[in-house]
Amino acid sequence: MFIDFLRTQFLLNADKEAIAGPQGPADYAALDREIGNALCWVDQQGIVPGTTVALEADFSLEGIAMLLALIERSCLIAPVASTSRLKKAERCNIAEIEAEVCWDGSHLWRVSHTGRRASHPLYAKLRSERLPGLTLFSSGSTGKSKAILHDVTKLLDKFKRPRAPLRMTAFLLFDHIGGFNTLLHSLSNAACLVLVRDRSPDAVCSAIAEHRVEVLATTPSFLRLLLVSEAYKRYDLSTLQLITYGTEVMPGATLQQVSEVFPQVRLQQTYGLSEIGIMRSKSKSTDSVWVKIGGEGFQTRVVHGMLEIKAASTMLGYLNAPSPFTEDGWFKTGDAVEVDGEFMHILGRNSELINVGGEKVYPAEVESVLQMMSGVEDAIVCAEANTLLGQIVTARVKLISPERLDDFRRRMRLFCKTRLSNFAIPQKVELIDSSLTNECFKKIRHRPPL
Repeated sequence: MFIDFLRTQFLLNADKEAIAGPQGPADYAALDREIGNALCWVDQQGIVPGTTVALEADFSLEGIAMLLALIERSCLIAPVASTSRLKKAERCNIAEIEAEVCWDGSHLWRVSHTGRRASHPLYAKLRSERLPGLTLFSSGSTGKSKAILHDVTKLLDKFKRPRAPLRMTAFLLFDHIGGFNTLLHSLSNAACLVLVRDRSPDAVCSAIAEHRVEVLATTPSFLRLLLVSEAYKRYDLSTLQLITYGTEVMPGATLQQVSEVFPQVRLQQTYGLSEIGIMRSKSKSTDSVWVKIGGEGFQTRVVHGMLEIKAASTMLGYLNAPSPFTEDGWFKTGDAVEVDGEFMHILGRNSELINVGGEKVYPAEVESVLQMMSGVEDAIVCAEANTLLGQIVTARVKLISPERLDDFRRRMRLFCKTRLSNFAIPQKVELIDSSLTNECFKKIRHRPPL
């Protein structure tokens, strides 16, 4: 019923490659058979419509089939990818999970009934109409994750209009709105979804070369890592036509470098949130941070410099946080923007704004300058409280090779002097060796820099 439009596509394209990657290829006939097997298994395990289910799996033939089967059986699904397993207990508690379904990697599904009864008021509407639900968790890059409940049918509607069947990588996993969007875009157009053994630059580039990938959907932080690693030089990436990037602000310096490294590839900024889905977008140019967003099912407005969105695919609400909607039904994104005609420049989250004695500093602006420095792999800029100025700018910097902190500070101040206002130059700097991104390749901002 809910996935009939997808299974129709699968049958019409039975011999086409649906999935490629480390586990080997699978065509659409194999995927459809696996969905049938998953549906039988769900019924045998007593997982009835309205059950809250934690689906612990990654992208694979079996994982994709089980996700679709649970949607078809009107379950309320909370996907748990391998990168999120340390958060599983907390997330299962918030989502009031009644059944945990886990793939063991050896062609066997296991189920554990928790004995819990999910009673959150937001579940009632979906259960009364026997509709499938999807619970996603925000990345928590600036604090505690929020549990976001969707009516899956509204997310699926976007994919009923056919698009070009381009070969795409599965970079973000299906417990992320971007990964879910990539999966449904690929399946609904009978395209090939290319899985990667891991999300290192070499693994991704190797998959692009081996499987003739045409679209890489990723994040600015990964693109920065790709540039620094120079993995793109070690593989034939000539089939690549489009790189889409989103989930966080793209520093101008990174975008410029990517456009120079991939002059024949179109770069497209995307905009989406776990709460509303992924919107249609059009970059002003391949190396521009200005983007036009909206399209069918979406409306946008800017109120006091802040972006608000009304969308057909908007979530039902948070399971563990107050409603973020205005009285007239607009979702407050928390993103500050500049507007130039039909195009917008996403400046960053208002919660990340640094106020230095009344002067506004957006982290991405400073990070872009730091990334232009020789020897800098990546940087994260945050605020720190200051008794005199209210806040000051601080930075955590990861270098390509070791350097004394005092030497780097002097070099940084000289470099920034002609590129940033004095109040925007980091006053405190920490050199670190650990990763600056979370499991979604999005910058971690909630940890104090010092």
